[in-house]
Amino acid sequence: MLGALRELVPGADLLYLADAAHVPYGDRSPAELAELMFACVRILERAGATSLVMGCNTSCAVAADLGWPATTLEIFDLIGAAADAVAALEPRTVGVIATVATTRSGAYGRALRARIPGVVVREVAAPELVPLVEAGRLDGADVRAAVAEACGALGAVDGVVLGCTHYPLLDARFAEALGPSVARIDPARAQARRVAGRVAARDAAGSGTTRYLTTGALAPFRAAVERIVGLQPLARFASADSLFASESDESRFGRSDSNESEQSKEDEHAARAERGSGDDLQRRVLA
Repeated sequence: MLGALRELVPGADLLYLADAAHVPYGDRSPAELAELMFACVRILERAGATSLVMGCNTSCAVAADLGWPATTLEIFDLIGAAADAVAALEPRTVGVIATVATTRSGAYGRALRARIPGVVVREVAAPELVPLVEAGRLDGADVRAAVAEACGALGAVDGVVLGCTHYPLLDARFAEALGPSVARIDPARAQARRVAGRVAARDAAGSGTTRYLTTGALAPFRAAVERIVGLQPLARFASADSLFASESDESRFGRSDSNESEQSKEDEHAARAERGSGDDLQRRVLA
């Protein structure tokens, strides 16, 4: 996403937020994902952002079901941008390879059917791909096998949406598995084109600076960015936690519902314990 944006709007000032403390998102519950999205929006507001260019398909899928957090930020929805790009191809059958949470929501299927009457949409979850990309493993027998398995589960399709931010980094493997006759749609590039159009319409000038924020450890995050994106002379790195240094854990999290029942709290804690999330999510967000 960031690379595509920088190509199209080289002079824009960008703020990139990575919720590294809580990935992967794909196997989390909708309630957890909504809480994390709320916290991330709050970070961006505090950091002075004016627009939210969402680069996470899973977060957009949750927002399609539960709504976006109330915010003054202009929101660019990734799934909508991708669905528009697919519709321009006029396919009859579309595959979507995404995380468990994204496919479970059915958000891509709804968006595509709303734009392409009669289209057949097949959604397949491929959770094993994210850890491979996170580890920097973009090739190898196990990577090729994992990609081939996901593509094989789709059957015959005209195009495939790479419905997770990580998957386009495996585009060469998808090209091998799908063949030249199947279009591959990268939602990030569709999103970047939409944002670039809006920036051009505003005639917004900037210095080309990129600010990086992370909710996780700063050193490994910086190393990962430099490995994937490369060294950038105008890049700045910081911890998102520094934006909330004077606030308590509860106020930093941004949600405290005094009317919530004790039973609801117990149910939520039980659900988190069942999925092995460790410490209470509220204490871990932005920590």
